Amino acid sequence: MKVKMILPSLLESGSPGQRPIKYSLFPPLGLATLAGHFPENWDIELVDQHVMTLSLNDEPDLVMIEVYITNSYRAYEIADHYRAKGVKVILGGLHVTSMLAEALEHGDALFIGPADHSFPEFLKDFKNGHVKKVYHSKTRNLNRIPLIRRDLIQRYRYLVPNSLVVSRGCPHHCNFCYKDAFFEGGKSFYTQQIEDVLEDIGQLPGKHLYFLDDHLLGNTPYSKQLFREIKGMNRLFQGASTVDAILRGNLIDHAVSAGLRSIFIGFESINSSSLISSNKKQNLSYKSEDAIKKLRDLGVRVNGSFVFGLDGDGPDVFDRTVDWAVNQGLTTATFHIATPYPGTAFYKSIEKQGRLIHKKWDLYDTRQVVFKPIGMSEYQLKQGYDKAYQDFYKWSNILSSAKVQLNIQDIVRQFSYSAGWKKLEPLWNFLVQSGSLPYARKVLESILDSKVSNKVNDRRDTINLINHKKELA
Repeated sequence: MKVKMILPSLLESGSPGQRPIKYSLFPPLGLATLAGHFPENWDIELVDQHVMTLSLNDEPDLVMIEVYITNSYRAYEIADHYRAKGVKVILGGLHVTSMLAEALEHGDALFIGPADHSFPEFLKDFKNGHVKKVYHSKTRNLNRIPLIRRDLIQRYRYLVPNSLVVSRGCPHHCNFCYKDAFFEGGKSFYTQQIEDVLEDIGQLPGKHLYFLDDHLLGNTPYSKQLFREIKGMNRLFQGASTVDAILRGNLIDHAVSAGLRSIFIGFESINSSSLISSNKKQNLSYKSEDAIKKLRDLGVRVNGSFVFGLDGDGPDVFDRTVDWAVNQGLTTATFHIATPYPGTAFYKSIEKQGRLIHKKWDLYDTRQVVFKPIGMSEYQLKQGYDKAYQDFYKWSNILSSAKVQLNIQDIVRQFSYSAGWKKLEPLWNFLVQSGSLPYARKVLESILDSKVSNKVNDRRDTINLINHKKELA
């Protein structure tokens, strides 16, 4: 049995080598995880169109396509192409869940919500020749799911191939979050069994890991156990968290002790009114500045994310956000234009108010304005977003942000990291096109691997001693 699993790219023409580095960061773990359900004697091909050329000349027995909003048109074209040949096509992903009626026209079977347990049901039906049109996610746990088929992933094509996910969803419910609709009708946050995580980590070479979970610190008892198990494995890792999880208790200390070196935080907005309007309650009770200081003292680099265009934002939000991010010494910053994804509370509100400009899904990429903001014009939102990126990554601001670090060594490392990420795009293009990303990976890992300042080492030794005493008690 021949199966083709496809992650379509947004771009419909051009070589994968011409695409920005962000498309070459992480492999498609969702498809690689589902591939573990197939019988061993089936022929499985995994094609990530972001980094590979997709051939449509074949006729497999089954085609699986992961659909998200900005690749939906391309995904539907691929699906229609194979169905015209008589090939069975199944569709799943965030966009299929939120736009079921639309997707029904392009697939023989569709998956609503996470498919960890509904996919085996489909496989049984497929073998028996009686496939249902829609498969719903009923069971919400990660018990007995197969190991990721990492043998299907071409590691050299990715900057961070050692990525993994140990949970599904998020414990919080922000109005603009795309994933709330995906988990509707069941648990919206649950974790994988620790022993399975350790077995997956055992497949990964080297020492650096990247957890792609929406909230690695979202379940305190689970995360403490995970960090306890990872500690001593000589691994370093990156992950994502919220402000409150960093400042509440000592979970972040356990993470650092286990090897955390860099963390992604969705600050989203410096305006409390914008946070309130988006139900970002977890950022309201704690000071973001305190979280950043704590992370800096622990030697953890901070990558911040911000959203522009929420209802509490005015034309001054761009400069104020950039100034704040630079003054806080963020290592990198990612900016987004607020985007009302179908199925979210934000979308429903914007649509009800008649503020949607269009439903051209390929433009719902957080870089374009697709709705009418309240506090500024559409032009001001787009121009302010573009300027924020330009301003934060100016040479002078990269240096100013780096100077917030504890000593000259940390300043040099942060300056190199930030400048390398945004100022060397021609070099990144060359590395992607020449297949040299593994060499760049070594440089990135050396920065994360480097020792932090004496102040941080002293603090870490104290934390380890305290944790050790608590464990003995």
